[in-house]
Amino acid sequence: MNKHLEDLIRLSKIDQTIDAFEPRIEEARSRLDAVEEAQSAVEKEIQALSDEIRESELKKAKNELHIQELSEKLEANKKKVADAKTEKEIKALQLEEEIAKEQLDFANEEIERLDNLIETRRKEIETKEAELEAQKEKSAAIREEVEQELAEIEKERQQLFEQKQALIAHMSQKILAFYDKIRRWAKNTAVVPVRKQACMGCFMKINDKTYAEVIKGEEITTCPHCGRILYLELQKEEESTEA
Repeated sequence: MNKHLEDLIRLSKIDQTIDAFEPRIEEARSRLDAVEEAQSAVEKEIQALSDEIRESELKKAKNELHIQELSEKLEANKKKVADAKTEKEIKALQLEEEIAKEQLDFANEEIERLDNLIETRRKEIETKEAELEAQKEKSAAIREEVEQELAEIEKERQQLFEQKQALIAHMSQKILAFYDKIRRWAKNTAVVPVRKQACMGCFMKINDKTYAEVIKGEEITTCPHCGRILYLELQKEEESTEA
């Protein structure tokens, strides 16, 4: 087989392995993103519960102030009734008293409702805080695991980069430029095998003349259909012949 072709096959396989690291990196990072998002979701739930408690406490304070105002109004109303001179005045004051008492009852009921709500939300926060602590521990463990995995991937990738640099150091720049031109559009299928007289890049059958050139392997041969660099996988071709 042509030495340039051998180098291109090796280079293509190294590039394929290097590019295969990307899905592994994305998968590792996605695991970390998932637990961090889960942690963030719990933190947001706690914040929402805390906001609801603060809002309820403000409403409670307003109702307490309203109760104080109504109590003062009822007290003042008693004095007005005592000083009233006509039945009409007395009835008007009694009506005001009844309305004030209804408002007072409603305000007390609302305070009781808000107290129950605040207590419920505080218990929910306690539960969520315990959940958050567990989530933080999980996040820390997965972060450590992912960082270790990424470090291993980077180490493996660096070794491959070094192999690639050593390989291309003695390769023809013209051949490299030709390979890079094809790789720009063909990605990891720039150099592909021929099986059953078909290009494994575009899966089109190649003509007898091109196939004969691929079998000889004396020159760099490209697919007449897609332009990818072709080579013959001897073992697979022999297996196909025997079958």
